[in-house]
Amino acid sequence: MGEAVKVVAKNSKAFHDYFVEETYEAGIELAGTEVKSIRLGNVNLKDSFCLIKDGELSVLGMHISPYEKGNIFNKDPRRTRRLLMHKREILRLFGRIKQDGYSLIPLKLYFKGPRVKLELGLAKGKKLYDKRETSARRDAKREMDRVMKTRNC
Repeated sequence: MGEAVKVVAKNSKAFHDYFVEETYEAGIELAGTEVKSIRLGNVNLKDSFCLIKDGELSVLGMHISPYEKGNIFNKDPRRTRRLLMHKREILRLFGRIKQDGYSLIPLKLYFKGPRVKLELGLAKGKKLYDKRETSARRDAKREMDRVMKTRNC
């Protein structure tokens, strides 16, 4: 059997702003008080993104609230955190980002057993008309479901 997965935070705005084409799993380098704060669900992925610099992958803009009982051990809530992936995977992602105009966006943060993992999405930005089309499609599906429900009952 696999390890238990407990999702702590999702970046729902990412699916609104981007076409997510591939997903990857990465470990994340954290301090002890940050892990305790994540266990309490005090994390926000909104407006966060990933960068590859000097062959290292890191996440910026991810907000982990300070742990209440952490006192001097608390770190800056918005500090840059290093992500852990195989070097080959990082280099392949770096090539895709530079060539095709993709972005690396954090999609969700979760516990896999005792470890904190971050799901990254290789994504391409949506234009305004793409967002409108997605919204229209979602509304049409909602309307069809409503009609089907009233006819079946």
